[in-house]
Amino acid sequence: MVQISSESFTVHGRTYRPPAKPVVVICIDGCADEYLSVSLSKDRMPNLARMAAQGYRGLVRGALPSFTNVNNASIVTGMPPSVTGISGNFFLDPETGEEVMMNSADYLRCGTLLAEAARMGRKVGMVTAKEKLREILSHDLEGIAFSAEKANEAGMETHGIEDVETLVGAPTPEIYSGEASLFVLRSGVALLEAERADFLYLSLTDYMQHKYGPETPESLDFYGAMDVEIGRLLNLGAVVGMTADHGMNAKQTSDSHVIYLESVLTEQFGGVRVICPITDPYVVHHGALGGLVMVHLTDPAQTETVARFILEMDGITEVYDRDMAARKLELPGDRIGDLVVLSGRDVVVGRTPEYHDLSVLEGGLRSHGGRYEEMVPMVLSGSLNPVYAAKAQGDPRNFDIFEFTCNGMICEEDHV
Repeated sequence: MVQISSESFTVHGRTYRPPAKPVVVICIDGCADEYLSVSLSKDRMPNLARMAAQGYRGLVRGALPSFTNVNNASIVTGMPPSVTGISGNFFLDPETGEEVMMNSADYLRCGTLLAEAARMGRKVGMVTAKEKLREILSHDLEGIAFSAEKANEAGMETHGIEDVETLVGAPTPEIYSGEASLFVLRSGVALLEAERADFLYLSLTDYMQHKYGPETPESLDFYGAMDVEIGRLLNLGAVVGMTADHGMNAKQTSDSHVIYLESVLTEQFGGVRVICPITDPYVVHHGALGGLVMVHLTDPAQTETVARFILEMDGITEVYDRDMAARKLELPGDRIGDLVVLSGRDVVVGRTPEYHDLSVLEGGLRSHGGRYEEMVPMVLSGSLNPVYAAKAQGDPRNFDIFEFTCNGMICEEDHV
């Protein structure tokens, strides 16, 4: 076994002290805690049960909006969106006035702990299911970074690795499948086995959670398959930390549970533009309907009036102006709307009926983005030391996961 560096490093005021063991952090995209609870109750996740018994399992608060890009950027930096600058999967760029995907690392306003860990001697591997995340998460990284979605396109100069399919022993998966997430986990196992990486971030996709509830046979089979790979990581001696970017809730696609906010506001006030930050290339997941939207007004003098009008609508739970949203929701004030609007647990908000193609959705809509998908699990493979046991009793965040995994477990003998 090649000796693994336990050199500490500091990023954005946080010091990380990784043990001289492989470190693996997993983001189970869309994993509300109910998925783990049901799978454990059905004895489908024995390795997770072992982690929880010997280590720690609890809940942490994610970043809002509870979307993929927002939370993954926070996890790999240890910082909230107000620092990362990532306010959604999609936003209205104030510099150009254009609606664009927030996939480019150009939008990231701070460095990542992955890049710093590599600079301090760790062999870093970052594997994401969705290609859309790769550029942001691998920003300035001297290491391995590829997506399951385009694993067959990985090259040494661009991704730090080639022949991924040969390494993993599986073909590039279809992104609209559970196999995309399993490919990520199997990639992590393969990288550890080949000693190509010793500091891993594995980010999955929420296709299965969008499509299936926790009690369904499909979910139970999927979580059981994930558990097999988690067990392989543990058996390779890895220190493992797991969390999620956001939860998932059942919504409805009937008109009574979809608020087409731009249509309503345009009729009432005119000069309104609604942005759905959940929007991304994977429309089959959610039809661009989520639990949080941004409202941009032509006339800012209407802000208070429009806010009161929206808050009186059935299904709307919270409305904040730009300044309050920046403070209360920890958002970058220049990359959000004049108003930020959140909806109830079983309600989604969109733009206009014409903008959203609900025909792409198979069955009922399951989605996320708001307050009701904010709380997610955190599971660690070792028991917490007194300092982090106390932190876990406070207000831990999902973007604390690397700190808890590196610093929080009782394994001082691994530090040199």
